[in-house]
Amino acid sequence: MTPASTWFERYQPWRRRAEIGFWLLVLALQVLANSITTWIDLRNAPYWQPLLWEVSSNLVIALLIPLLFAFERRFPLRWGLLRRHLPWHLAGTLVFCALHLLGMMGLRQLVYAAMDTPYPIGPWSQVFGYEYLKDLRSYVLILAAVIGYRLLLLRLQGEARMLDAPEPPPGAAPAAAAGRPERFLVRKLRKEFLIAAGEIEWLQAQGNYVGLHVNGHDYLLRSTLADFLLQLDPARFVRVHRSYAVNLDRVAEIEPLDGGDAKLRMKDGSQVPCSRRYRDALVPKP
Repeated sequence: MTPASTWFERYQPWRRRAEIGFWLLVLALQVLANSITTWIDLRNAPYWQPLLWEVSSNLVIALLIPLLFAFERRFPLRWGLLRRHLPWHLAGTLVFCALHLLGMMGLRQLVYAAMDTPYPIGPWSQVFGYEYLKDLRSYVLILAAVIGYRLLLLRLQGEARMLDAPEPPPGAAPAAAAGRPERFLVRKLRKEFLIAAGEIEWLQAQGNYVGLHVNGHDYLLRSTLADFLLQLDPARFVRVHRSYAVNLDRVAEIEPLDGGDAKLRMKDGSQVPCSRRYRDALVPKP
């Protein structure tokens, strides 16, 4: 295993906390820097006012970031989809700004009222135009960070794709070469190698990707879980959860849970949830 792969495997258990911590740190530094510079510019204003402005603004942005992530997963900004999805994101910047503006203004009004201090608001058209320019920049920077981070993870984690179907022999129907793929090409750290379909132990839906768990490693393939399962042998690969599917040959033990759910212990030691709705898929067909 390469040093980069080793680092990535160690990072996985901490990934969610690291991602949340990154955004909290960025927003906290922005609050501190902007509030101090604004306070210096205002000279005579008490510090709590610019601090409140920045805290309210960045708090609402923090609440909007998960929504922006979900929106980008629904309308991903990939080269082949730009023409179709870019108009949705242009509209999304307007919604982002409107929610940001309403949220932070509402918070400021509450605090100013508690301090028995008037909070003047100019004409909404001017306020929206001014804030939109800043929010457009924030929207673009957030998406750029998300896309860049995703590309880095793909480079470290490895991205799989189905091999091109072989050309049919002369005189044969095009469907003659069609069938389920037996191998997948994996690109990782500038290297390419093949994995056999039978080596896939379990699969997990991850937004616009499906994660392939193979011999203790995870590789992403650009597909939905439902579509990808159509490419695999249904007698071997079955869905056991809304977000998971398993290779029945790799299931070592089924542990029943309360409510009809179950926990699947795989032969590699990993665990996969199984919901009651899909329990029948584990019963051998006569």
